[in-house]
Amino acid sequence: MSAEAADREAATSSRPCTPPQTCWFEFLLEESLLEKHLRKPCPDPAPVQLIVQFLEQASKPSVNEQNQVQPPPDNKRNRILKLLALKVAAHLKWDLDILEKSLSVPVLNMLLNELLCISKVPPGTKHVDMDLATLPATTAMAILLYNRWAIRTIVQSSFPVKQAKPGPPQLSVMNQMQQEKELTENILKVLKEQASDSILVLEAALTLNKDLYVHTMRTLDLLAMEPGVVNGETESSPAGLKIKTEEMQCQVCYDLGTAYFQQGSANSAIYEKAREKFFRTKELISEEVIKIFIEDNLTFSLPVQFRQSVLRELFQKAQQGSEALDEICFKVCACNTVRDILEGRTISVQFNQLFLTPNKEKIDFLLEVCSRSINLEKASDSLKGNMAAFLKNVCLGLEDLQYVFMISSHELFITLLKDEERKLLIDQMRKRCPRVNLCIKPVTSFYDIPASASVNIGQLEHQLILSVDPWRIRQILIELHGMTSERQFWTVSNKWEVPSVYSGVILGIKDSLTRDLVYILMAKGLHCSTVKDFSHAKQLFAACLELVTEFSPKLRQVMLNEMLLLDIHTHEAGTGQSGERPPSDLISRVRGYLEMRLPDIPLRQVIAEECVAFMLNWRENEYLTLQVPAFLLQSNPYVKLGQLLAATCKELPGPKESRRTAKDLWEVVVQICSVSSQHKRGSDGRVSLIKQRESTLGIMYRSELLSFIKKLREPLVLTIILSLFVKLHNVREDIVNDITAEHISIWPSSIPNLQSVDFEAVAITVKELVRYALAINPGNHSWLLIQADSYFATNQYSAALHYYLQAGAVCSDFFNKTVPPDVYTDQVIKRMIKCCSLLNCHTQVAILCQFLREIDYKTAFKSLQEQNSHDAMDSYYDYIWDVTILEYLTYLHHKRGETDKRQIAIKAIGQTELNASNPEEVLQLAAQRRKKKFLQAMAKLYF
Repeated sequence: MSAEAADREAATSSRPCTPPQTCWFEFLLEESLLEKHLRKPCPDPAPVQLIVQFLEQASKPSVNEQNQVQPPPDNKRNRILKLLALKVAAHLKWDLDILEKSLSVPVLNMLLNELLCISKVPPGTKHVDMDLATLPATTAMAILLYNRWAIRTIVQSSFPVKQAKPGPPQLSVMNQMQQEKELTENILKVLKEQASDSILVLEAALTLNKDLYVHTMRTLDLLAMEPGVVNGETESSPAGLKIKTEEMQCQVCYDLGTAYFQQGSANSAIYEKAREKFFRTKELISEEVIKIFIEDNLTFSLPVQFRQSVLRELFQKAQQGSEALDEICFKVCACNTVRDILEGRTISVQFNQLFLTPNKEKIDFLLEVCSRSINLEKASDSLKGNMAAFLKNVCLGLEDLQYVFMISSHELFITLLKDEERKLLIDQMRKRCPRVNLCIKPVTSFYDIPASASVNIGQLEHQLILSVDPWRIRQILIELHGMTSERQFWTVSNKWEVPSVYSGVILGIKDSLTRDLVYILMAKGLHCSTVKDFSHAKQLFAACLELVTEFSPKLRQVMLNEMLLLDIHTHEAGTGQSGERPPSDLISRVRGYLEMRLPDIPLRQVIAEECVAFMLNWRENEYLTLQVPAFLLQSNPYVKLGQLLAATCKELPGPKESRRTAKDLWEVVVQICSVSSQHKRGSDGRVSLIKQRESTLGIMYRSELLSFIKKLREPLVLTIILSLFVKLHNVREDIVNDITAEHISIWPSSIPNLQSVDFEAVAITVKELVRYALAINPGNHSWLLIQADSYFATNQYSAALHYYLQAGAVCSDFFNKTVPPDVYTDQVIKRMIKCCSLLNCHTQVAILCQFLREIDYKTAFKSLQEQNSHDAMDSYYDYIWDVTILEYLTYLHHKRGETDKRQIAIKAIGQTELNASNPEEVLQLAAQRRKKKFLQAMAKLYF
């Protein structure tokens, strides 16, 4: 383009009036005309036509000054066009049904690839290798959209297509159709090659338990304008159109079902997979519908006529013989009925028909809908009154008293109806059923409901053992106590265990029903927490807290403490595993527990342990070192230990003389690991010395210290503890091989009274701590070296080599990079050499001698002279880069008459990269390449 033409174009593009046809798309974007156009009732051109036009413009090849055809340039014009196409698709909410009907395979392929690109999916990366759970929500959704389309396109291509009648032949049109056909066939070929990967991606999506987001016109604008916004997410929250997990899984299940159905003609097992996916799709559709209707009962946003039309359609299909729809008909009808009564309308005929034969499942669902359809804190008195009247009428309409019991003992019923109303209801039922004993006995915090004499006590006890629903447990106990007053139902299962510090207080409750309920709720809650069923544990503890608050401040504090421990466990097992810090209120509650000074409150030691470990794990060192109250250091040994560990972490970067806290921590641990001795006179009159394994001199027992350490996860804290015990292990007089550890120099080098330390227990502790630390992080090279040295010190040379090699592998990308010199120190290499020597792998010894800063020729030559080597000998010669060693091998094989091995050595010497006249960097590169191959070969041998 000439300079004048460029100036003319620049001048034209800067005019304020409507720009020429060549840049109409820029005008659309800058003036926001695209959004206005799409909001028209019947926009012309239609949205899908716009997508085609935008992408055709963006994919037009360019012609340079030499009239050569060039690929479409990546310039502002084309980027704007692609963005406009994406915005139109976003306006259509990425509905694949609409897009597939109106766009050709090449155009839709281009559109979805642009979506992948703008969603930061690296080009060329296999989607099956990406972990959807860790990706940003919009990135994961873009990958799912592409792979869903891929599967759908493959399935669609297998259907027979009716050929359109050709019109009058036009050469240009025919050429264009032929090009599109060839392009479509090429894309289909690629999609079919990747079909198995696409299926794996979609199957992986079914395991996701998070909502996803897809780009909207707004988020695409943000991506275009704000570089700080990545993948449609701001720092505070995700952005874009929210796709609920159930909705995503429903679409994916259906697409997978079609794929398996297409493949099933050759394999009946795949037909079965298709059947499973279609059935799951059907289940998800019904669950979506129900969830939407229940949520609408709170917002009143859906028109009543629409809800009724959905129910009518379901009824019609059910009456045509689809029995599977009976359940969803009842559920939708129940949702509509609750909406009706909340708005003051009468109960429909359909509900009365469906409720003619009530059962436990129907009543449970009805109670769930009622509970989720009213916000008791915000609901008006009229809404509460309508709901209470409905529940009362349902009770009066039931004949089976068990079902009445389920409703009248439900939390919502108890909350909405006053005591007088409940008693009046029971009186009405007494008049209706005079033969049933409906006696009411006073129970603290409870009201009685009629007990059904037909229910067997054994069956109820069985239900009591199995149930984890606090309200159901309460119902069962009320009924059991109504049938007999001679049993203590907290003894029904020997699996119900409550800590002894609590059981005395609980069993002291006078009212037998309350006693049973408190004991069982706590026991079941503790069990659920142990098996990591935290949601049920929280429900059980919350119910127990609500109960004891009415009559026992002591038990109330106990439950608050247990709920704190539960919240710690919940966070550590959940978001804490990914490194997300705990909420500030949880940290405040932990501080509050540590500082609590309430007398006569039974306390479990494990809660104090967990609280201090929690503070250390989340690096609350400032609190532990400076803000913790002085009385706690005297009264709580775990706080004292936590303070010393936190202070040592803070002082670590400082000079050695400032590490006073490290010395204090050393003395505390030495005292814990010391043995108390006492003299005993035997029957022969001699005096013998008896050592106690568990010292009572320290602030805690060694077993308690070990239990506490195994609650820690913070790498620096674990490293400090490990180095302390390693140093304590090394000060032993009869030690032959020291164990090395990071930060080992901060500890004292001697102990005044060596005889007092139980070094056998120290050695066991080191092993246990290293095993625990590596379970937390198997890739910590410092801990791997401690494990390797431990095995080396106990003459387990093969295991030692395994961990020496593993330590090098984790910090060098499996030896593809150089192992850092502070990992493979001369001491580590010498220990590896000794391991190989004692395992009779003498060629390996010679090769490792090259790894030392100064090559140990004496050891290398001596090892090569050995003739009983257990390694592959000459097959290792390619790993030797030192010419002197290779020349010695040549001489040795010549002397022994080993011609073949001599030739192998000569061939190794003759490699040009080992020529002594080469530049130093070439020789270094040759050495590094051989180091890498040798260490990888060793790893395969010992891993």
